[in-house]
Amino acid sequence: MQEHILQVKHLTKHFNVGRGQKLQAVNDVSFNMKRGETFGLVGESGCGKSTIGRTIIGLYQKTSGHVFYKGKNVHILNDTDRFKFLREMQMIFQDPYASLNPRSTVREIIAEPMDIHKLYHHKDEQNERIYKLLEEVGLNRDHANRYPHEFSGGQRQRIGIARALALNPSFIIADEPISALDVSVQAQVINLLRRLQVEKHLTYLFIAHDLSMIKQISDRVGVMYLGHLVELTYSDRLYEHPKHPYTQALLSAIPIPDPDIEEKRERIILEGDLPSPINPPSGCVFQTRCPMAMDICAIKKPQWRQIEQDHYVACHLQN
Repeated sequence: MQEHILQVKHLTKHFNVGRGQKLQAVNDVSFNMKRGETFGLVGESGCGKSTIGRTIIGLYQKTSGHVFYKGKNVHILNDTDRFKFLREMQMIFQDPYASLNPRSTVREIIAEPMDIHKLYHHKDEQNERIYKLLEEVGLNRDHANRYPHEFSGGQRQRIGIARALALNPSFIIADEPISALDVSVQAQVINLLRRLQVEKHLTYLFIAHDLSMIKQISDRVGVMYLGHLVELTYSDRLYEHPKHPYTQALLSAIPIPDPDIEEKRERIILEGDLPSPINPPSGCVFQTRCPMAMDICAIKKPQWRQIEQDHYVACHLQN
């Protein structure tokens, strides 16, 4: 049995927005991750998936719940253990334009985490490590002395990946790392991440809103809606046998390259706008847009339960 490297238990994150109101970004989310796997977290913009990643790594303080990394609660670590934890868990950010300091060279950007953690005492040794990282992500050592504005979006994201690898982490949170890139570049970055995962034995939490792309990289997928996890299972099973109406709607929106099949298949069109996370619906949060909603959906919150082996859903239709 594979070891659970990460355990998220009943994680909740609310933001105070003034006048006594709270934005309920994440509500009672639980999942585990095995060492070496890629766990995809997918959903519409604003569903809370990025907040989960940032709360796990500690950029946000949790409202309630627990996050365990290698058996240790990451939100109560002492300074020494926190420092070690941040060497092992790193993050690749969504926007390669905003996440790199425009006043720093590529060398300085990648060297910064090394300097903070005092990895190298000799500059020559550090420079060789930087050159190697650049080559591993598909750049070359001549790029070390250039500034971010001299690179394309795909190249900037490769620099961000090199920075995330600078401390030799074992776990990487990839927060929509391809959404800001051209479609022609997205596949290149995905292939790079897959190759690095094999070579460096990495575990990925891969956050995205593109279900067609996340299928290519994820072993298991969790589907988020309005701060709640509504379905979780293996990638192939989710795409072949989705159980939650929201998952079914998302998958129906993916175009099929065969024009004959595409013309005949039925699309599930969700009506209405995404409700506000400040004032979410009662009962099931999806009931205001669900084409199969029942009376009970507006009254009672569906229970998160296992309906098949390693397949979890929160939906009254599955009771």
